[in-house]
Amino acid sequence: MTDTYGTLPTGGITLKWDPKNLEIRTTSVERTLEPLVLQVTTLVNSKDKQAKKKRPGKSKRASALVATVERATEIFIERGQTIAYENPEITREMLAAVEEVRKAGAAMSLAAREFSEEPCASAVRSSMVRAARNLLSAVTRLLILADCVDVHQLLSRHRAVETDLDKLKSASSQSELVECSRQLGRSAAELAAAAARRQHELKEPRMKDELAAARAVLKKHSTMLLTASKVYVRHPELAAAKANRDYVLRAVCSAVDTIACVAQGRALPNTTPAGGNARPPVEGPGELAQALDDFDERMVMEPLAYSELRTRPSLEERLESIISGAALMADSSCTRDERRERIVAECNAVRQALQDLLHEYMTNAGKPEQSSGLERAIENMCRKTRDLRRQLRKAVVDHVSDSFLESNVPLLVLMEAARNGHEKEVEEYAIVFTEHANKLVEVANLVCSMSNNEDGVKMVRHAAGQIEALCPQVINAARVLGARPRSRVAQENATAFARAWEQAVKLLTEAVDDITTIDDFLAVSENHILEDVNKCVVALQEGDPDSLERTAGAIRGRAARVCSVVTQEMDNYEPCIYTKRVLEAVTVLRDQVMSKFAVRVDAAVSALGGGAGLDENEFIDASRLVYDGVREIRRAVLMNREEEDLDPEDVELDEHYTLETRSKSSAHTGEHGVDEYPDISGITNAREAMRKMTEEDKRKILQQVELFRREKMTFDNEVGKWDDAGNDIITLAKHMCMIMLEMTDFTRGRGPLKTTMDVINAAKKISEAGTKLDKLTREIAEQCPESSTKQDLLAYLQRIALYCHQIQITSKVKADVQNISGELIVSGADVQNISGELIVSGLDSATSLIQAAKNLMNAVVLTVKASYVASTKYTRQGTIASPIVVWRMKAPEKKPLVRPEKPEEVRAKVRRGSQKKQPSPVHALAEFQSPADSV
Repeated sequence: MTDTYGTLPTGGITLKWDPKNLEIRTTSVERTLEPLVLQVTTLVNSKDKQAKKKRPGKSKRASALVATVERATEIFIERGQTIAYENPEITREMLAAVEEVRKAGAAMSLAAREFSEEPCASAVRSSMVRAARNLLSAVTRLLILADCVDVHQLLSRHRAVETDLDKLKSASSQSELVECSRQLGRSAAELAAAAARRQHELKEPRMKDELAAARAVLKKHSTMLLTASKVYVRHPELAAAKANRDYVLRAVCSAVDTIACVAQGRALPNTTPAGGNARPPVEGPGELAQALDDFDERMVMEPLAYSELRTRPSLEERLESIISGAALMADSSCTRDERRERIVAECNAVRQALQDLLHEYMTNAGKPEQSSGLERAIENMCRKTRDLRRQLRKAVVDHVSDSFLESNVPLLVLMEAARNGHEKEVEEYAIVFTEHANKLVEVANLVCSMSNNEDGVKMVRHAAGQIEALCPQVINAARVLGARPRSRVAQENATAFARAWEQAVKLLTEAVDDITTIDDFLAVSENHILEDVNKCVVALQEGDPDSLERTAGAIRGRAARVCSVVTQEMDNYEPCIYTKRVLEAVTVLRDQVMSKFAVRVDAAVSALGGGAGLDENEFIDASRLVYDGVREIRRAVLMNREEEDLDPEDVELDEHYTLETRSKSSAHTGEHGVDEYPDISGITNAREAMRKMTEEDKRKILQQVELFRREKMTFDNEVGKWDDAGNDIITLAKHMCMIMLEMTDFTRGRGPLKTTMDVINAAKKISEAGTKLDKLTREIAEQCPESSTKQDLLAYLQRIALYCHQIQITSKVKADVQNISGELIVSGADVQNISGELIVSGLDSATSLIQAAKNLMNAVVLTVKASYVASTKYTRQGTIASPIVVWRMKAPEKKPLVRPEKPEEVRAKVRRGSQKKQPSPVHALAEFQSPADSV
């Protein structure tokens, strides 16, 4: 079809028909055509195979297929006639198409029956193929004409909306305006409904997206169009009022035109649905991320493919382009000095790594295989580009964390000045508001530049375009309200535009969060909160209440944003112990820590303002709890990450950060400030020592950890099926399991436990939980009559006590590190230094700890089983007021009724050789062009 597809004579445009260009734009036409295509192609292909195999004779299946095609043709004719008589404006064209289908069907029937009689005759077969092509073309034309009816109805509603828009534009009174707006609302609703149906039918994704965007504009701008028009009719002397009205009217007209263009298959106008601005490029991933990916792909090649004259300049030019983009990001105002230095250092490291790589390529030039030196150079190059990418991502998140913090404040200040009628202040705050909007757009573009998520980047750019277009109109609404603060219509208009701005900012924030990894966001937010906490303490010590209150407000805003982002992230997971632990950390920060911090801040500001005394240590402790709360949230979020998925900076969550103003009496202990190996450089705690073990010891520990994981699977299967609400046994069992997981992670040099004291404290917690579990289960055993179950339960409790005691003993695994002639060797927990090599020994203690944890987990599982049997399967003696624990099966997790298949799942399906994919009707039609033409 041509680009006038879908137009009708009644609309002043005639339908152009090209039988050799059958473009099907809707899925309904394709689905309706598919059975006929299948029947015809089956008839042709089956007889083609018979001809090749030289099997003459009549075929009963061919006769059945011919009858099926004839019946299908009759159905098309009947439905075409019905549509023709129901739509007088297209009756003549539809009846002509129906007649063409009838003639083509008759010819196809005759040719097919002749072909079924003589399948080996080449002339007969060619005649049948031509008849099949003509029939499919005729049916396709009939279906497209039928589809034109839907397009015509949609265009009729489009013309009605255009008429109503013209009436609304020329309305001169409030009553006339309200009536025109009511009529426009009805016609726009009908147009949106018709566009929704058309959107569902369309095949091309871009067209569907355009219709969806246009419908959203119609819905979103309905209120703004009414309020802006009211203000313009009431106050035509204000240029800002006319600008508001024209902006919304232009946006609605653009959306209506987009619907019409999509319906007719015409090229879209080069404007956004918001109107006026050129359509921004929204396709593809971020530029800097794409450049890094391309560089990573091009730097890996076979030595034979390397050319000093071509490859070196190309790679160096690409790298310098990447470094130029990185430099622009580093020089941005929101990039921290420390981050800027790291970016510069990583850029220099990447440059050097590239030169080393090119030197290795030149050395290996002409050789068929890579040398070990070249492999190391490639690995080093990949590592350096990955480090640069990580620093750039975190620089982007620096901007996100600062710019999207309390993003509604400039709007509130602007609108407050407008409500008070302060026109001068409105102009002053308009400059601040514009700078804020420009910063949001700038940050959005920076986020896009470092993202490979094409759909996410498209959404962010679309949301940023809305912000950019809406910003001057919000200012115009504020100007109107500032000039007429008592006007009710001006107030309604300002409220409508402010609400639209808030929704646009919310959309942009969600879109930015969607393409920003939560790991980077939490790492940066943790550092920013630490900076603000230190600023608060400095302001407190210097007696500056304004700076203290301002910085404390930033801390509260950052903490609230952390809680919001993490809560939304957990919505992507099925409820489990991981999400429960993360949400618990969020609850502690939001409901407990921040309330206490707010009280301390108010007291500190009051004390500084009134000159009263203040306990500085209390404020410092409250500030430290905020930082610790954010750090605990980050720890909890990273608990389900594999070690290889963690960035090096994430392995040590708080290694390099301390409160600068902390006095000696309140200095960090344990994981923050204690150096367990003051005489050994490079190792400060037992967890670091575990990482220095020999590879052989690491493999032995990994074998024990694998056994522990198998036991944990048994634990999850048995304990995970019970609801822990009202069942303290299950709660304690899960708590003990979590601590044991942390202890086994410690033996591998990872996890939240760092020092020997941390492990000892964890063992104490397990012992305390074991004591509580013992108390509960003994109460259950006392109520259980004498039986083998009761004896087993008491025996299992003895095991728990034994293994808890073993864990307490084996938890004292402080790595013994020795430095002998500058050599560091690590084997387990005893560290020596021989000729510059650190030696760590203590493998037995680590494996004993894992084995004790595995045995304890097994004992807990057996205890849970026996407790359930003892609680529910025996008749109780006497009357029991209430059960000790409630055994309730955990409700199955909610899952969608239809789970959409992921692309990789589709590719992974095993297809049988006998199964054949049915061709698309469009492709099948194309196949019928060449066979007939070649005869």
